[in-house]
Amino acid sequence: MGVPTGRVDTILLIHGLWMTSRSWENWADRYAARGFRVLTPAWPGMDREVEELRADPTPIAGQRIAAITDHYARIIRDLPRPPIIMGHSIGGLITQLLVDRKLGAAGVGVHTAPVRGVLRLPLSTLRSGFSILHSPVNRHRAVPFTAEDFRYAFGNTMSQQESDAAWERYAVPGAGHVLFEMAFANLNPESAAEIDKKRDERAPLLLTAGGADHVVPPSVVSANASLYRGSTAITGYRCNPGRSHFALGEPGWEEEADFALEWAVEAANEFSPTVVGQAPGRR
Repeated sequence: MGVPTGRVDTILLIHGLWMTSRSWENWADRYAARGFRVLTPAWPGMDREVEELRADPTPIAGQRIAAITDHYARIIRDLPRPPIIMGHSIGGLITQLLVDRKLGAAGVGVHTAPVRGVLRLPLSTLRSGFSILHSPVNRHRAVPFTAEDFRYAFGNTMSQQESDAAWERYAVPGAGHVLFEMAFANLNPESAAEIDKKRDERAPLLLTAGGADHVVPPSVVSANASLYRGSTAITGYRCNPGRSHFALGEPGWEEEADFALEWAVEAANEFSPTVVGQAPGRR
């Protein structure tokens, strides 16, 4: 299991849509027990408890991809050393955007939402976001995420009881504008989800998928990883068979957490320009 070194000692965890920083509690505790400094800042304005955001989702409705990315960029630039950046789902997209800005020692997109350029849009992805995408008026709203919504999008590998318990603890309404930005990124040349896919001087990046993930199936994450083929920077891809979108909490989450950390620590200490200066090319 990776442990802190003199060069990489901090991990920044970014939550995704329908979630808060609470969603990282298992991974954060596990990494902290290894001696890492673990930071779990919320999206701007969402540093509140799940129950409070359900009662008043106003801070969720105002979210935008560019503002979220800028928020985390400021946090990273204020740190004494570049951190490992990990993001789940749309947090994985934010991770890719931050790495594209040459931030971080390494990046991991956990069951990541795609950047602009991925054309695959499976039916399960559309169904997962249907509660928001079915009506244009939801673009400017925070849309409730019901236990039934959660069961299909996150809890499909768990029992009904396990899924309902996870929904009760973690789920908040979804930011309509953020999901609309994602869904129509390929139609918008000014999309906030655009990156330089050929950038060589960025930190190593790992993108992971779940074999049973309804929100971002492996075909989507694999297509995202393939966009980086023109870059000499390190890009990894891993599919975890039988895993749902609830990578942060479904039974067996420890294996994914450990692999992500081990990959990131090794890649950062060997290949990250922000850590070793002149990083060698693709191995």
